[in-house]
Amino acid sequence: MPNSIFLGFHFSSVVGLLGWARRLAMARSVALGALLIVGGAPGRTATEPAAGQSMDLARAAQYFSEAEALSRQDGGRLWGVPLYGPMILVDPRTHDAVANQSDGEGRLAKNGRVFVGRLAPDVLVANTSVDWAGVHWTMIMWPLPEDPDSRARLMMHECFHRIQNELGMQAVSPVNAHLESREGRTWMLLEWRALEFALEENGAQRKEALQDALLFRAYRQSLFPKAAEEERALEMNEGLAEYTGVRLSARSISEMIVLAACGLRQARGQASLARSFAYVSGPAYGALLDSSRLEWRSQLKVHGDLAALSRAAYNLGPSTPSAEQALARARGYHGDYVIATEKERENTLRERLANYQARFLTGPVLFLPVGKTFNYSFDPNQTLPLDDTKTVYFSSRVTDDWGILDAPGGVLMVRDGRGIVRVQVPAPGKLNASPLQGDGWTLALQKGWVLAPGDRAGDYVLKPENAQP
Repeated sequence: MPNSIFLGFHFSSVVGLLGWARRLAMARSVALGALLIVGGAPGRTATEPAAGQSMDLARAAQYFSEAEALSRQDGGRLWGVPLYGPMILVDPRTHDAVANQSDGEGRLAKNGRVFVGRLAPDVLVANTSVDWAGVHWTMIMWPLPEDPDSRARLMMHECFHRIQNELGMQAVSPVNAHLESREGRTWMLLEWRALEFALEENGAQRKEALQDALLFRAYRQSLFPKAAEEERALEMNEGLAEYTGVRLSARSISEMIVLAACGLRQARGQASLARSFAYVSGPAYGALLDSSRLEWRSQLKVHGDLAALSRAAYNLGPSTPSAEQALARARGYHGDYVIATEKERENTLRERLANYQARFLTGPVLFLPVGKTFNYSFDPNQTLPLDDTKTVYFSSRVTDDWGILDAPGGVLMVRDGRGIVRVQVPAPGKLNASPLQGDGWTLALQKGWVLAPGDRAGDYVLKPENAQP
């Protein structure tokens, strides 16, 4: 059992560790800070080639060459297919775009080694995969990281998203609201501490620490009926994408292990785990699986499970722990400290939840419908589930037939079994303003849409102008 963390690595020098840690910090600022995730249906498109570009075309061509070289070096060994393919870099301020190939509708103009154009304002710009102008692209926001390792990691992460449907692993993003609760966070953080120790050690000590990580995971998932499936699904989406980025940006398995362990430690301070945990656990379990020499990637399908594969790879038995067993093992990973810290956080969270429930639910709100062209982007580090069906997405942008909603102050999205069915923001201040504005949001409204009174006094609903009452 570990008495402290980060004591099990074998390095030629401390300088090497610090260098890797610095690269990891930069990479995570890209993957979990600058990253925007897109959901919903593909955005509408209408562009003309841009006369001028806000982007450095030579540098963009260099980035394409780097991504192609990483893919060629991999040779399809990781996922059985090349990672590099259609790639488009987009400046989110101007919507200027630079691509590595032509599109299918003649919207991009060739300029030297690249193709340039401008996306329409209602096309969401994010780090993602997207169907646009007849091509399935890897889209990455401009500017890309200056650090080559961070840039490689980001590009390979997003390239995975472009091919994941081809691999039979659909991009699903369950809410994982339980990971904002005290118990959910506590046992996730303890799982991470045990995983970190497993990565630092070898042999029997690695197996023991991995067994503890899986025990903490099994106990957490026993407390929440949906936890096992929701966590598995997000790890198969963002977890595998981040694993791909770390694996192909590292120079060896040994370096990948260091990066994954550093990521586990750095992530302890994250304010929200519900949407971002898989960026941490994916590389960690992937590094352990790679170290086991099990041919695990070929076994992954839509219902694959990284934790179950890790258990099999290290010949570990099933875990059905009691609370007493979980608490006893947690003491070896500073469990008392983690439990006390999360209890304190829970008190603060109650006040925060009450404030956002008043802002997005019980107070006057504007209801926006979800249509066929609905699309949205968000930062996975800035989400707050209010319950299993309602989540606040901060720094979000939403588009639909009714227009473009910019909501740096947050937007509430309501789900049912079909997906997102309604969007809510605080009620607008002035009903005749253009653009419409409210607390933390601005809406550029399309013609043909109007505000109508809601069921409660002070509420409003966005409706087509010719809609029947």
